[in-house]
Amino acid sequence: MIGYTTVGVKDLEKAKTFYTELFADQGAKVQVDVGRLAMIGKSIKEPMIAVCEPYNEQDPHPGNGVMVAFPGGSKEGAAALYHKAIELGASCDGEPGQRVPDMFYGAYVKDPDGNKLCFFDFS
Repeated sequence: MIGYTTVGVKDLEKAKTFYTELFADQGAKVQVDVGRLAMIGKSIKEPMIAVCEPYNEQDPHPGNGVMVAFPGGSKEGAAALYHKAIELGASCDGEPGQRVPDMFYGAYVKDPDGNKLCFFDFS
């Protein structure tokens, strides 16, 4: 049901590199680039992450309680995305682990602009 989620960034080129490298193993690439906004995913017909410099030209700032969650495909996949994000400059906001017994495994980071991301698996 989600088409795309947008996060504000300070450096568009750095953000495009972060997200394309983070999801390169899943076949993601920049699908749309219109100057101040780029959409990254496998195709424009599948959910994407959009990175943009805010329209009002003010500094971007993550909302309190706002988070974008990406399926890992497995516990190992969620952990691998977490570790790759850390290597790409993200900061830890919750190491990989089982959050709800027999139901939800999650790993949390903040991207280089402070946007909170979750990599998860329902297991």
